[in-house]
Amino acid sequence: MLAETITLAFQAIRRNAMRSFLTVLGVIIGVAAVVAMVTIGQGASDQVTAQIEGQGANLIFLSAVEGEFDAPAKPFDSDDVEALIEQIPAVLTAAPFGSTQMTLVNGNLNHATQVTGTDSRYLIVTGRNLIHGRAFTPGEEASGVAVCILGETVRQALFGRADPVGMRIRLGAISCEVVGLLEPLGGGGFGRDEDDIVLIPMRTFQRRIQGTRDIYAIQIALRDGTSNSGGVSAIESLMRERRRIAPDEDDDFNVLSMDQIAEMLADVTGVLTGLLASIAGVSLLVGGIGIMNIMLVSVTERTREIGIRLAVGAQAGQVLMQFLIEAVVLSMFGGVIGLVLGFVLAAVVAQYMGIPFSPDLAVAALAFVFSAFIGVVFGYFPARRAARLDPIEALRHQ
Repeated sequence: MLAETITLAFQAIRRNAMRSFLTVLGVIIGVAAVVAMVTIGQGASDQVTAQIEGQGANLIFLSAVEGEFDAPAKPFDSDDVEALIEQIPAVLTAAPFGSTQMTLVNGNLNHATQVTGTDSRYLIVTGRNLIHGRAFTPGEEASGVAVCILGETVRQALFGRADPVGMRIRLGAISCEVVGLLEPLGGGGFGRDEDDIVLIPMRTFQRRIQGTRDIYAIQIALRDGTSNSGGVSAIESLMRERRRIAPDEDDDFNVLSMDQIAEMLADVTGVLTGLLASIAGVSLLVGGIGIMNIMLVSVTERTREIGIRLAVGAQAGQVLMQFLIEAVVLSMFGGVIGLVLGFVLAAVVAQYMGIPFSPDLAVAALAFVFSAFIGVVFGYFPARRAARLDPIEALRHQ
């Protein structure tokens, strides 16, 4: 009996194929949007995690900011950098860090990028290598000579495929000799392009660009096998001691490990993905309303057919089941198309944005099940109305 009911439901759907497709369009759009948003969000999260891991799992950022809104605080100095290396056994090395956006010029070519003041320990801290040229010498770092190391993106923008080492470029009003070329990390993908960077000695940055000897950030590399939490605690204790912060006073600096940064970015990405998926999920409800509307129309159009079935012995439950199956089949049909469309859309966007394609089968299954649930919920009322028709009145219907 159930097989016959299902057959009748499919026949009714096929009789109005175009109307059936338009009916489930809302479900298709809803499922596709949910699947695409979640997949793209997961890919973006994976990309951020991969980029952070590429920076080094033992990398710590120490910045001179305080309060909830990261207001500037008392800056560090070179003695703080040396103290971190000498007094904390867990610290492998540390490098001062300062940056600003500047326009670089080579002949008639120019490129806006991030100019970073640091020293040769930056390469150890970040795990980056030079593919050509050399690092800064101690004499250059001490005297503030205008020399620089280029990232691959900057090299391509100013020199094409030519060798830039030994050439001079302008950083604003500064004429700078290129002494090295960083090994490229690959495509920038989601977020900042790590190859779009220029390094200059910290003393040069302080004298020629910043105008003070202050240091507002320090990058720290922990030794292998050292826990990030232990390293962060040791750094916080040393900085509180050096900055003479009383036990009852808050820190006037901030320490962040790569684990904490990855967790914060994952939380932000997760919230945004959930918000977008929730908005997209509204389309499923709209699709369900469309199914209920068209099923009510179908009951009105087929009133005489329903009356004949009831008159020849069909049970009310069988009529209810037929219309309920029609609604569920429509929803599931829309769910299948929506899944395929959502994954295709996510793959295209992932390719365009340069992020991993990371389909979540659990979310896809949930979206499909929810689409079927939508069919049950919004199909029940029309089905119940059909089952409760009076056979005599239904046969009189024209």
